[in-house]
Amino acid sequence: MTDRPITPLLDTINIPADLRTLPESDLKQVAEELRNELIDAVSRTGGHLGAGLGVVELTVALHYVFETPDDRLIWDVGHQCYPHKILTGRRDRIRTLRQGGGLSGFTKRAESEYDPFGAAHSSTSISAGLGMAVARDLDDRKNNIIAVIGDGAMSAGMAYEAMNNAGAQHSRLIVILNDNDMSIAPPVGAMSAYLARLVSGRAYTSIRDAAKHLVQSLPKPLKEKAARAEEYARGFWTGGTMFEELGFYYVGPIDGHNLDHLLPVLKNVRDTHHGPVLIHAVTQKGKGYPPAETSSDKYHGVARFDVVTGKQAKPVANAPSYTRVFADSLISEAQADERIVAVTAAMPDGTGLDLFGKSFPERTFDVGIAEQHAVTFSAGLATEGYKPFCAIYSTFLQRGYDQVVHDVAIQGLPVRFAIDRAGLVGADGPTHAGAFDTAYLSCLPGFVVMAPGDEAELRHMVATAAHYDEGPIAFRYPRGEGRGVELPDRGEVLEIGKGRVLREGTAVALVSFGGRLAECLIAADELEAAGLSATVADARFAKPLDEELISRLAREHEVLITIEEGSVGGFGSHVLQMLATNGMLDNGLKVRPMVLPDRFIDQDKPEAMYAEAGLDAAAIVARVFEALGRDAVPVRRA
Repeated sequence: MTDRPITPLLDTINIPADLRTLPESDLKQVAEELRNELIDAVSRTGGHLGAGLGVVELTVALHYVFETPDDRLIWDVGHQCYPHKILTGRRDRIRTLRQGGGLSGFTKRAESEYDPFGAAHSSTSISAGLGMAVARDLDDRKNNIIAVIGDGAMSAGMAYEAMNNAGAQHSRLIVILNDNDMSIAPPVGAMSAYLARLVSGRAYTSIRDAAKHLVQSLPKPLKEKAARAEEYARGFWTGGTMFEELGFYYVGPIDGHNLDHLLPVLKNVRDTHHGPVLIHAVTQKGKGYPPAETSSDKYHGVARFDVVTGKQAKPVANAPSYTRVFADSLISEAQADERIVAVTAAMPDGTGLDLFGKSFPERTFDVGIAEQHAVTFSAGLATEGYKPFCAIYSTFLQRGYDQVVHDVAIQGLPVRFAIDRAGLVGADGPTHAGAFDTAYLSCLPGFVVMAPGDEAELRHMVATAAHYDEGPIAFRYPRGEGRGVELPDRGEVLEIGKGRVLREGTAVALVSFGGRLAECLIAADELEAAGLSATVADARFAKPLDEELISRLAREHEVLITIEEGSVGGFGSHVLQMLATNGMLDNGLKVRPMVLPDRFIDQDKPEAMYAEAGLDAAAIVARVFEALGRDAVPVRRA
């Protein structure tokens, strides 16, 4: 790593109040130093770099013009919040980003008073901001509410729902559209900057308001024509007709990297407007760091990297990732079945569907940040005989749950849900942990819910889903590498509701659902060394359960432990329900379900998170001995 950058002005800033003591002429240097500090910090920790680089000047301008934290500043998604963290009292910890015990990679209310709303999923900022604005109005306060939302997040319906409500509510709310990709406006330059300053100022606002009052006194035919003429003229120059129709006063586009443009517009909006305003700022993702500017993903998410070369220090994988195995398996199935199509919600790279798209571009659909639509779109495909694989992260599928219930489950449509990021996910922390999908899907009538114990099983489950036409089916799998098991050329179709036994024992039955299978095998070895013969079973299915297998294990063992990387209400709960219903808990059987604890676990290395959650081999052994009323022996790892 290189020495830390020289930052004489940034060194004088601990909180935004310090920034506001500087003359405006110093802000360009502050921005340059802030950008260098950001690059250096993320080069050491990894994280979301490109988005933060794109909002350096905007961050400086916002904290300079507005009185944060009294003025509320909300960052949508949070990918771009690192510069904000540096300026708000957290610079001394910025090199702990996404590390155990360190700063979150997103905004987090518990972390700072400058984070009024936590965000890691997109498109929530305008709704939250409007709630804060209405609360302010009810309290008769005068502070400003500013929501910064990216153009990608504007593809979600929730953003438009919030804008529609804000336009009707008429509360004073400032929304900044950080446009770094959509290019929905004319090129940014001197003319657009001049117009933005003009229309955000008091003189233009007063003239426009007076004109509106004048129009109201005109006969209806003339009133309608005058309104259309004003809208057309303003839309011609500014491109803001869509936002104005939603009730927002539109300002822009402006250059989001030019402080000479940003500062006067922000001051005008702060001082003159009383209803909802949208400022359209055009920025460049990865701005100011050539390797990010030239990269296809603008260094959206990076591992640790060398600042000089931009080369990332990515570890060499010992086994293919589960995501890659899913993608390759789906491609294999689609080669044999032209009815297979793939749907994702703005995550083609994360879900592996970018690879599928290269092979079958006409059968791949990225619907944007619109999980609700993705689910119902898949349901529509299924009604016409297609076989949609709807690939969405576990936490993001939560956003489309009503559609899963109403549009898929009730109608019994054979939508295939490929659920990535099941379980704990490391540096992204609790906002991206897939803790609840087993519980919220297994309770739905007619759903099949699977989880592989290794990457070969995942390949089998993709094949099983491809051939299953009787209703909805889902399979969940973790982030990261597989176990390194041998992969078949193509998956086998599994018998629905049938698990497998990997080793037979007599005293203890360990029944795994999902990615904790390897830890169960380690625990079984330790139990064997302690004189306890252990069976290890891979349930494969949370629904329907393999009741025959579980009943046999319950009859033949003194202790039965279920292990899953999900919340209470999932696989273990269904096992207990089945055993209790069948009277199998009346014969002295000791059943202990092991699930994620009833709390959110902060970011760390995955193995540390699972140890904290009590779902590693040591915890499994301890739970067995606790059930038997004996002291546990320590787990020894190779």
